[in-house]
Amino acid sequence: MKVTYDPGTDTVVIRLRESAIEESDEVRPGVIADFDAAGEVVRFEIVDASRVVENPRERRFVIAE
Repeated sequence: MKVTYDPGTDTVVIRLRESAIEESDEVRPGVIADFDAAGEVVRFEIVDASRVVENPRERRFVIAE
């Protein structure tokens, strides 16, 4: 999994795998889900991230036990 923030476009991208994207769907306003040829989720994109994410430049990874 890879998380990136692009300050130029103010987007956060959460990439789950390196599959080719075949289809995209805006699942909620400002949230785009990308799917591969099998219909599996490849990544999520959050548009206008600075309005939604508390601190888009900060990343924390937590594993629930």
